Amino acid sequence: MLQSARRLPTVRGRRLPRRLAQLYVGLALYGASMALLVRSGLGVMPWDVLHQGLARNLGWSLGTVTIVVGALVLLAWIPLRQLPGVGTVSNVVVIGLAVDGTLAVLPAPSAMAWRVGFVVAGVLLNAVATAAYIGVHLGPGPRDGLMTGLVRRTGGSVGLVRTSIEVAVVASGWLLGGTLGLATVVYALAIGPLVQLLLPRLALTG
Repeated sequence: MLQSARRLPTVRGRRLPRRLAQLYVGLALYGASMALLVRSGLGVMPWDVLHQGLARNLGWSLGTVTIVVGALVLLAWIPLRQLPGVGTVSNVVVIGLAVDGTLAVLPAPSAMAWRVGFVVAGVLLNAVATAAYIGVHLGPGPRDGLMTGLVRRTGGSVGLVRTSIEVAVVASGWLLGGTLGLATVVYALAIGPLVQLLLPRLALTG
């Protein structure tokens, strides 16, 4: 039922301490980038539209909702026969803690120039963070693993499956009161090319 052990991300090697350090720095920066977009008030990442909508309806913090949704998505890996790595489990917890910690100390700007600056900084920081944690090859995030698992099981293209998932979560989050705006569109268009550019520079193995 489970994939063989050789499919698990490798958690050994002489560069492991550096890989772990990069993993956790990347995840912390990812949470900080989420907070920048939230404080901009101009829209959030696609999954965060759902997280924000749930947080507003449940009365929970954004970080708590992010952790709970990540854990629930991870449960969906079971029928998809996906195996998590240390990076996967860390992703669930660290990002949620980091976004709540950053929101606690980061005020929302009032001037439009600052708000736009938060969007630009948030997208750029998220690209660096994504490339950093993906580049250590210690396991994908729960949401990325859901996508790849569905691609493998359904035979659909990565583009179709990812778009379908993100349209569903954005629509659900918007109906729940999540913020869908300019930043959401900018993020969706820019994050792929930016991560592709940065990933070779931050890739670590062995």
